[in-house]
Amino acid sequence: MNIKFWGVRGSIPTSGPAYVRYGGNTPCIEVHTDDDTLFILDAGTGIRGLGDHLTVPGTPLSASILITHPHWDHIQGFPFFKPAFVRGNSITIVGPQRADIPLERIIADQMTNIYFPVQLHELHATIAFHSVLEEEFMIGSARIRTMYVNHPGFTVGYRIESAGKSLVYISDNESFDAATMKNATNFEQSVLDRFRLQNGDGNQRIYDFARDADVLIHDATYTPEEYADKKTWGHSHYEFTLHVARQANVKRLYLFHHEPSRTDDAVDEIVRHCTEIIARRHDTFVCDAAREGAELEW
Repeated sequence: MNIKFWGVRGSIPTSGPAYVRYGGNTPCIEVHTDDDTLFILDAGTGIRGLGDHLTVPGTPLSASILITHPHWDHIQGFPFFKPAFVRGNSITIVGPQRADIPLERIIADQMTNIYFPVQLHELHATIAFHSVLEEEFMIGSARIRTMYVNHPGFTVGYRIESAGKSLVYISDNESFDAATMKNATNFEQSVLDRFRLQNGDGNQRIYDFARDADVLIHDATYTPEEYADKKTWGHSHYEFTLHVARQANVKRLYLFHHEPSRTDDAVDEIVRHCTEIIARRHDTFVCDAAREGAELEW
C-alpha cells in the first residue's frame, strides 16, 4: 500500500512563508493498494494538485473518492479536480448517507451556477455515488469499513484493508465525554447515542476501529490548552490522538488536520513534544505530522 499527502490542513487553506514545509491545502490523500486500486481520501483543496498529477492524456482513470463528511474543507477542491472533466474517466464518490439530502445533491450544490461556472452534470467523466452508513464493503481487492466518529453532522472514518495491510483515516473526531457532549447542539443524536451506549469509555469505538492498523491518520487539530476553549467543535488535541494510537496498538501515527494558523515551527514543536511523551510511556508506535508531498509505502 502506498499513500501520499496532498492536503493536511484543516478548516480553511493557508498560505505564506510560515506554512511552506507542512503545506496549506485542506484534506486530500492519495492511496494505492498493491493491485493499484486508487482511493482518494477527501476532496479538499489538495485534490487539485493530485488531479493535475493523475491526468495523463490518453490514459483512462478509475478512482474512488472517500468523503468523510461534506464540510467545506473536505469537498471544496472537487470542482477543480481535472480528471472529472475528462471523458472516459470513471469516478465513484463515497460518503455518509443523510436522510434529508442525497450525497449527489450535496456535491452538486456547491457547483450550481451561483457558486461555480461548471455544473456537476456538465462534467465529462462517468461519476457514480455510493452513500454509506456504518458498514463494510469491497472496492476492487480492498475491504472498506466505515464508522461514525464524533464530529458535527454525519461524519465517518474509513478503514482500508488490502493484501494484509491496513490504513485507518479519521480526519475529524473529538474525544467523547458524556458530560461535555450534553451541551453539543450540532452533533447528530443518533451518532452520540452510539458512543453513549458503549460500555466504559465511549471512545472504545475508535480504539477498536483502529485496532492493530499499520497506519493511523487522525485529527490532531488542537493543543490541550486550545481544546479547553473549543470543546464540542468536533476536533481532537494531540494528547488524545496519542492515546488513540496507544489504545489501538497501531504501528504508525500521522497527526492530521493541522489548525489553519499553526506555523511549521509550531507543528515541529508538537511533534517534538509527542515524541517525548511516546518515549516516556515506552510506546512502540512511530509518530509524525502529516505534510504535503510526504509518501509512505509498506
